[in-house]
Amino acid sequence: MDDASSQRKSTEDAVVSQDQDQVTAPEPGDQEIEYPGYSEDVVALLRKIAEKMKAGGYGWECREVYLVGRRNILMRTLKHDCEFEKVSIDEVQKMSWGELEREIPIWTKTFKNCSSLFFPGELKLAEKIFPGDEGSLFCIVAHGLTIQFLGFAEAVAMTKRSTEKLFKILDIYETLRDSFPPMEELFWEELRSELRNEVTSARSRLGESAINIFSDLENSIKSDSSKTPVPGGAVHPLTRYTMNYLKYSCEYKDTLEQVFKSHSKMEQEEEVPANNSACSAFASQLMRIMDLLDGNMEAKSKLYKDIPLSCIFMMNNGRYIVQKIKGSAEIHEVMGDTWCRRRSSELRNYHKSYQRETWGKLLGFLGHEGLMHNGKIVKPNLKERFKSFNATFDEIHKTQTTWVINDEQLQSELRVSITAVMIPAYRAFMARFGQYLDPGRQTEKYVKYQPEDIEDLIDELFEGNTSSSSIATAKRRT
Repeated sequence: MDDASSQRKSTEDAVVSQDQDQVTAPEPGDQEIEYPGYSEDVVALLRKIAEKMKAGGYGWECREVYLVGRRNILMRTLKHDCEFEKVSIDEVQKMSWGELEREIPIWTKTFKNCSSLFFPGELKLAEKIFPGDEGSLFCIVAHGLTIQFLGFAEAVAMTKRSTEKLFKILDIYETLRDSFPPMEELFWEELRSELRNEVTSARSRLGESAINIFSDLENSIKSDSSKTPVPGGAVHPLTRYTMNYLKYSCEYKDTLEQVFKSHSKMEQEEEVPANNSACSAFASQLMRIMDLLDGNMEAKSKLYKDIPLSCIFMMNNGRYIVQKIKGSAEIHEVMGDTWCRRRSSELRNYHKSYQRETWGKLLGFLGHEGLMHNGKIVKPNLKERFKSFNATFDEIHKTQTTWVINDEQLQSELRVSITAVMIPAYRAFMARFGQYLDPGRQTEKYVKYQPEDIEDLIDELFEGNTSSSSIATAKRRT
């Protein structure tokens, strides 16, 4: 073997020796690990070999061996440490969402590690072995891989839109935003400009895709025109889905505000409500979605023939929305206290409507009108009044025990407010008129409930109970 061949072989052996001692990518915040991890002795040997080959007229061959070795080692390291393998744009387009959902976290981890560890390590190694020529060598090793990274990002942005993809798309967007600037500084100026254009294009596509996904969410709310009421007036699945989606969206609040500001093509005057001119583009988008959801729930409430049940439906959905917002610092920051107070006020109005439509009518039987004539009790009217009250209360109890209020606080508030209205009125009516019924059989026939019985039965409302009514077994108190 001649000297040049021997030197090329030594260079190749030294370079690929890295493959026998893989570097593990650091966890976030770990600054202890260095890449590629060669000892100073190995680096000195590689530099000495490179200098001798260059002096012997084999500088080009030395560079080629180095480039092939480093590219192979870098790819093997990425596969070993990040589970990364090259994926073409066509392959991305053909992947199912399940497959792509697994690939994106690998891509983000690899891109971040290349920006902070692997690429700086490659440049540093080239600098030590080929001083003065390190930039071109590093660019050759890293440029193609970087272009491939950016191609993957654009390919994801071009896949068919669906609401479930939003958060992974934003992960890619954030990675490009945060990890590309330190990466681009490693490249020569001409390549830096090219890569910057590629990143701008990818981020633009990703941003537009995110905005369009929100438009799709709006359209899905608008087009949800199901005519089947939710049993018992419970929280509608569309409300649950939308609020949970918005809650997770607000964990990306800063990024989404940037996306809407930078990539939205909508007119600003359309984005900002008249009463909230200082609102950010993303906050305006959220409020528009909330208004659409409100309108949809309002329309669905009209599917209930029973007005009090429609009020329960609106209270259930409104309380669910408010509690979701209050329970998430991110979404609460976007929507604000003023919005929450306004919604809580609307809930109180539905509460009042429910009280008026259900218990207001029952209270009408406890009035004094028509029960006395010339200072004397009209017993037939009194008996009819007790019969009407009992029948109406029985029907309310039978019906409203099947209605649903999942929020325990709302359930308790309603029961307490009903009790506060009904029990004093019923107790006063009994004290005033109960004495005019003959004791014994007549009292048992017309006075079906004592105030305590009614209080107990009120506490059974809104349980979603479809079994036989407990009224039949209620014990009369004497």
